[in-house]
Amino acid sequence: MKKPSLQELLVCRNLLADDTIQAFIQAIEQPDQPALQYTCSAKLIARAEELGLSGSLLRSYVIYVLSHDSNIAAQITELSNGKIGPSLYQAFEHDIALLHAVFSPPPSTMLPIKLLDDYTPTKKLSNEASDNLYTLLEKAHTPAATAAALLGYYRRYGYGDIASYRAFRWDKKNQLVGIQHFENIRLANLIGCEAQKEQLVANTLAFVNGKPANNTLLIGARGTGKSSSVKALANEYYTLGLRLLQLTKPQLVELPRIMESLRKFASKKFIIFLDDLSFEEFEVEYKYLKSAIEGGVEARPENVLIYATSNRRHIIKESWNDREDTQEELYRNDSVNETISLSDRFGLIINYLSPSQKEYLAIIDHLLRQNGINLEAEELRIQGLRWEITHSGRNGRVAQQFVTYYLGQQA
Repeated sequence: MKKPSLQELLVCRNLLADDTIQAFIQAIEQPDQPALQYTCSAKLIARAEELGLSGSLLRSYVIYVLSHDSNIAAQITELSNGKIGPSLYQAFEHDIALLHAVFSPPPSTMLPIKLLDDYTPTKKLSNEASDNLYTLLEKAHTPAATAAALLGYYRRYGYGDIASYRAFRWDKKNQLVGIQHFENIRLANLIGCEAQKEQLVANTLAFVNGKPANNTLLIGARGTGKSSSVKALANEYYTLGLRLLQLTKPQLVELPRIMESLRKFASKKFIIFLDDLSFEEFEVEYKYLKSAIEGGVEARPENVLIYATSNRRHIIKESWNDREDTQEELYRNDSVNETISLSDRFGLIINYLSPSQKEYLAIIDHLLRQNGINLEAEELRIQGLRWEITHSGRNGRVAQQFVTYYLGQQA
């Protein structure tokens, strides 16, 4: 019977470019060279520690590469919003059957290190997507079942960083970069803005479900939960395909390129997040944002919305001179309209108000209880209000600062 060879891969040939897989191929092709086998074993152990891989390392590593590196099956699944043609499906099944034959046996049958059969890393690194995939693959005992599990993973999570991360930034190389240490905030942790959260959630759920949804502007006093609300959405609806991309104001000039890049991930929904947004009169980046929201020649991708937060209703700074008849511009109304036109392009505007005293104390109580502390109501009131008086008013940020201080003072 012909011995299976990785050179016969059709769809997953990116595996052949991986240096650890290359080391494995060299080791099994030259079994009389122990140095090559130990080199491969060393690479597998290094990758296991780096990536937190466990169990049969050859199998675990191949699964990791398949879920993170691009292959044509993953690309087409993403571009076609989860669909894949029957011929490509057969080609993918062919590759998975080949990989099963090579990597299903215990590594010690091919390499001289027994511990590779059931490796335990120093620290197991995981995320929701990869954990879900490995759980599915534990039940997949045939190549066909494994292929179906991987394609289901691509369909639900994507591949590479899109699958692994909830939030991204745009780097200088014009590409998405996953934010590894993204804040794990949840909507349930935001107290005192229930009506605002309800509007935001309704709009966002419509978006992820493929229904009409609006670009959204969250305005209001500082520290009232505007930014936290948007960040929480990425945690709440990650499994539904929602991802967050935070941009800075100077990056707005890149919006056309960014939009085109996000358009390629058709099965995912992206919120472009602009935090604490405002413009001076001389800053022209807002024109790119206006065009991206509404009015550009190229339509905004259906899988992209823009959410922005600001402390003021009119994002573009307006002076009293703009409203005076003495200003130099001939058509005064045109100048005024220009300053408010950006805000008007957000279809949904949500106002965040400073919490009442009762809500402020409720926030403190909630945060303390999360840390196992239950203060008496009167002590909570006295200490919370005393902190408020010596700080910048009453809001969620001040409440969090009090809790941080209080926890730090405990023995």
